[in-house]
Amino acid sequence: MMQYQTFQMLADPTRFRIVEALAEGERAVGDIVRAVDIDQSGVSRHLRILGEAGFVAMRPDGARRLYSLRPEPFRELDAWVRTYRTLWEGRLDRFDAALARRRSQRKQEGKS
Repeated sequence: MMQYQTFQMLADPTRFRIVEALAEGERAVGDIVRAVDIDQSGVSRHLRILGEAGFVAMRPDGARRLYSLRPEPFRELDAWVRTYRTLWEGRLDRFDAALARRRSQRKQEGKS
């Protein structure tokens, strides 16, 4: 169920762009506004949503608020993707072996 919520959270183009901007490291709201080219109230609203969902952390620095990505949701997403990666790698390995056998058979047939 967590992956569904993760994908829903990242499906919003603005939130996705904010996450991409924060992938470079901790940033102040003004820096995020410039990076995603959206007004501050919109960025603040999406940061609040991302924060409530556990994607971003905020730390005060005097009058500024600095935002950064929290690793946990991305670790969970990576673990989920890893299960599918393992599935496809196994299938691709079997496909590669079948192709190698087919090539070998064709070479043998060509020598005859």
